[in-house]
Amino acid sequence: MEHHEDRDGLLAEAVTLRGEGHREEARERLVALAARHPEDAEIAYQTAWAHDVLGLEKEAVPYYERALAGGGATGTGLTPEDRRGALLGLGSTYRVLGRHDDSVALLTGAVEEFPEDGSLRTFLAMALYNTGRHHESTRLLLRLLAATSEDPSVRQYRRAIEHYAEDLDAIE
Repeated sequence: MEHHEDRDGLLAEAVTLRGEGHREEARERLVALAARHPEDAEIAYQTAWAHDVLGLEKEAVPYYERALAGGGATGTGLTPEDRRGALLGLGSTYRVLGRHDDSVALLTGAVEEFPEDGSLRTFLAMALYNTGRHHESTRLLLRLLAATSEDPSVRQYRRAIEHYAEDLDAIE
């Protein structure tokens, strides 16, 4: 059986390889590591990410799902930052694969869990658009724009943008 230090070292090496642009080698190492540690959420997340950066979204899904399942009874769970990243990754991947309803459901929960995260709201808006919920998508993006823009011309009209985001079809 592999020692925890070995697991940590092998995981760190694979993540470093991915960061240095050796994406396929990193993916291969992570797949092998995930096979040896099927209950390890962190390894599953890193393996999902390794597939995603290679455009292998379909192959990434089971690793994201395993990571978000919490690693099982004997596994290692994700840090909040990795959980946020895994939710974003899986939600985006579902959308790219045409699983729009799954994407909306997952990202809606993610936004509730991490309400301060603008990237989650942005990807939710894209998924809402894909499900035909254009008003909801635009409302979400307008609220995000009003809340986060540093553009002085947008900030000048922040209250109006927030007001009209509530009902784009309203006329007075």
